[in-house]
Amino acid sequence: MALLSQPRLVQPPQNCSVAALGRRIRRRWCSAIAVDAASPLAGDLSGIRWGSSSVQGPRSEMEDDVVLRSDGLSGFTFAAVFDGHAGFSSVEFLRNELYKECVNSLQGGLLLTSMNFHAIKDGLGQAFQNVDKKLLTWLEQMPIEDESGATATIMIVRTDALIISHIGDSSVVLSRNGKVERLTSPHRPFGNNKISMDEARRIREAGGWIVDGRICGDISVSRAFGDLRFKTKKNEMLVRGVKQGKWTEKFISRIRFKEDLVISTPDIHHLDLGPDVEFIILASDGLWDYMKSSDAVNFVRNHLRQHGDVQLACDALAQAALDQRSQDNISIVIAELRRDWQSLPAPRSNIFNEAGQAFITIAIVSFGIWISSFLLTVNLH
Repeated sequence: MALLSQPRLVQPPQNCSVAALGRRIRRRWCSAIAVDAASPLAGDLSGIRWGSSSVQGPRSEMEDDVVLRSDGLSGFTFAAVFDGHAGFSSVEFLRNELYKECVNSLQGGLLLTSMNFHAIKDGLGQAFQNVDKKLLTWLEQMPIEDESGATATIMIVRTDALIISHIGDSSVVLSRNGKVERLTSPHRPFGNNKISMDEARRIREAGGWIVDGRICGDISVSRAFGDLRFKTKKNEMLVRGVKQGKWTEKFISRIRFKEDLVISTPDIHHLDLGPDVEFIILASDGLWDYMKSSDAVNFVRNHLRQHGDVQLACDALAQAALDQRSQDNISIVIAELRRDWQSLPAPRSNIFNEAGQAFITIAIVSFGIWISSFLLTVNLH
């Protein structure tokens, strides 16, 4: 029984409509999964409450999707955020196929219960490679050329364990007694961090190039599913680029591709979860590009302290990203492990910090007044 693949829907706001499976254009959909003692699956999901929200930003098409499933993984829950680009086709394919491939590679959850991380890592890595091959074949057989692709970040969760498999620029953060732990890094070919520099080097060694932080001046993520033009149709991309005036025949005559420019090899992490872990946020870059991890964790924590409803907190977080002028679609999944929010003390203001800020403000204003007076005196003389 896949309780989480077809979640119980809470009453949405007036502007929140429920999306049916496979719908391509959506404005907003929200779901909440709350497992209580009466549920037949309470033993499998005991201690975890789920909230999810997808919001379409200013973009013309909604290319994100969220999947939550509880069947087939021996008491673990599967959560995924997909962030599509150049169309929704790849996401539509992945939302079912990636889960099935992961279940097969994890032997129906047997590898998870054994907690053999090396075997789990090999299984998930193989699952990502297998599903990408299937997707590329499917895209090549489309009657109309389809250049779509999608990033994917999945987390497989039990109350005591978290496993993440990640390609692209969605991210996972965790709140440990209010302290933020960022568990993934975006796969982008720009920036000064080690991950970005490694990605840029890999792309150049494969025969590609980077313009304004984009592979071949086109795409800004370096790991994703699909994206035929950066995998099996790289040479066709070069020829098309000449016709479009992007580059010259002389330029492409020097290009020699050695490997795929965009890859589907995931980063895989394992983390033991203790009683100090309060909740986990998995979200697309539409959130993280406009809100710091610490701000997102504090925001959710404050909402849970007020009402204890993870779905309301999830919806509010998505709306907060829109209020920050997010220009992207936003998809969020929150796994809540803590329940005693009412016993959590209210946040106390830092008197010394506030006093320091007041002193700095006074000093700046005083300095401004002094400068103005000095300039006035000079002008008078």
